[in-house]
Amino acid sequence: MLEPNRQGEVWVYAEQEDGSLHDVSLELCGKARELADRLGVKAGAVLAGSGVNGLPGRLIALGIDKVYVVDDPRLAHFSTLPYARVLTQVISKHRPQIVIYGATALGRDLAPRVASELRAGMTADCTDLEIDNVVDPKTKVEHQNLLLQIRPAFGGNIIATIVNFDQWPQMATVREGVMPLLPPDPARKGEVIAEKVEIPETDMVVKLIERHIEPRKVNLKGARVIVAGGGGIGSKENFKLLYDLAGAIGGAVGASRAAVDSGFIGKEHQVGQTGTTVRPALYIAVGISGAVQHRAGMEESAKIVAINKDKDAPIFGVAHYGIVGDYKQILPMMIKAIKEKK
Repeated sequence: MLEPNRQGEVWVYAEQEDGSLHDVSLELCGKARELADRLGVKAGAVLAGSGVNGLPGRLIALGIDKVYVVDDPRLAHFSTLPYARVLTQVISKHRPQIVIYGATALGRDLAPRVASELRAGMTADCTDLEIDNVVDPKTKVEHQNLLLQIRPAFGGNIIATIVNFDQWPQMATVREGVMPLLPPDPARKGEVIAEKVEIPETDMVVKLIERHIEPRKVNLKGARVIVAGGGGIGSKENFKLLYDLAGAIGGAVGASRAAVDSGFIGKEHQVGQTGTTVRPALYIAVGISGAVQHRAGMEESAKIVAINKDKDAPIFGVAHYGIVGDYKQILPMMIKAIKEKK
């Protein structure tokens, strides 16, 4: 366990694959900048991989002051043990006070292992991070400028705020899409620091023999228009109407967890607390009741149109425009009107 370091930096784990930075890592740069400014310290990023020396400039442009690079051929593809070794050693050396990771499949694997090795606290799947003073309920001592790690709990029915008084560094994984991606500033200057980490052969016990990469079928985060269906759609076949509407307006098709769990559509289309967080210009919710778990993933959309037979459905509470009626009658009229206008 590391001693709390009040002068420590705020770090982002810069997740990359095949020389491409993950979107959530870029989103977290802006939050790291915000937290670092609040604490009066530098914002840093740890970048591990092979042939990654061309990536630090993008991190610096998004608000990072120092990029700690570990470039090693053995890190060409992610493997838990060597990557955990890299993070553990670099954190132990520089003692940041905060380290944040994306809550990706990789981040959810790596972060808890680093936390366990360092005997540090960690909060998973945060939706917001803030800095504030907190009183320890046991000792009644007020701690200055702690990281507030905010996440849904009990199925999204409450929002929990978690703090780490002394098991430092304070660490959290953050869900994709919940932090806005700030515009880059190519003129920003930063420092690139090459780090050497000893990786014992015992950490290289897993050998990558063959890779199979399945292309992404839908890019909900990048869509400006999303037509999403819920359990009220009723069947997989009925989703064709949503695909027709999405095709007419150049949008992507999303879904609530109820629709995914019912087998109407694949998990990659899921929007919400356990799916993708989106902020499109237009979100059309069809047959979605609007449970808090779903609203958490789409309520920051610029314009929300809800279509539901139940006039008391919670989705109407966040919608800018509501249509009460049967989607089987409403969607064909919308599609016809759009095509005629074109």
